Amino acid sequence: MTQQTAKTRPDDSGPTPGRSAAKVARRLQLIDATIRCIAKHGLSGTTIAKVSDLAGTSVGLANFHFDSKERLFEATLLHLAHEQRGIWQARAADPSLTPAERLLAIVESRFDSRICQRRKLAIWFAFWGDAGARVIYRRVVADLDDERLDATVAILTSLGAGAGQAMADPRSAILGMEAFYDGLWLNMLLYPDDFKRLACRDRAIGHLAALFPAVFSGGAADPLPTPLLDQEADDA
Repeated sequence: MTQQTAKTRPDDSGPTPGRSAAKVARRLQLIDATIRCIAKHGLSGTTIAKVSDLAGTSVGLANFHFDSKERLFEATLLHLAHEQRGIWQARAADPSLTPAERLLAIVESRFDSRICQRRKLAIWFAFWGDAGARVIYRRVVADLDDERLDATVAILTSLGAGAGQAMADPRSAILGMEAFYDGLWLNMLLYPDDFKRLACRDRAIGHLAALFPAVFSGGAADPLPTPLLDQEADDA
């Protein structure tokens, strides 16, 4: 009887929902600590030991989740990229939006309070500015960047077709817009007292209206309802 019970008892050595959730939470805790560490110390000054200290975990536990600093950097970058992707896709997916409103929603998403924080902006520029880190960036994020670019180009193309004016090179136009938004991000990082998130969002909308006055004439300066953008985030 005892042997039969032992044989039929469920194996409790495998992963359980509770264990899986705890593992995800621990990884996110380490990623958040990595964001804070890179923002404070830069890529070269970030170590597993410093991240573990910020996260309140042991170095051994950090190494269990990420077997190298590069793996930790990759996971951090991918986390931020997916965060951005989820926000712009959620905004643009609203079926009630016109193509012009959908384009505006994607632009506004770059200044959402959840992603447009100085400590997070510091991560992007850290990867863009370091020769070795750029290799990681292209490997991890390039496809997600292209996805947003392709979606925006498609919207811009449909806008041109709807207005009876096909754009000669919508991809180049979008690349120029992206560079403008990256420049606003850089100014937010360098001059936080002079470049506030909501003001930069409004500048981005004004830039969009200046580029496509026929599409946004009269209402371009009026942003879509965005309750998550109504206050400056505590993003120091």
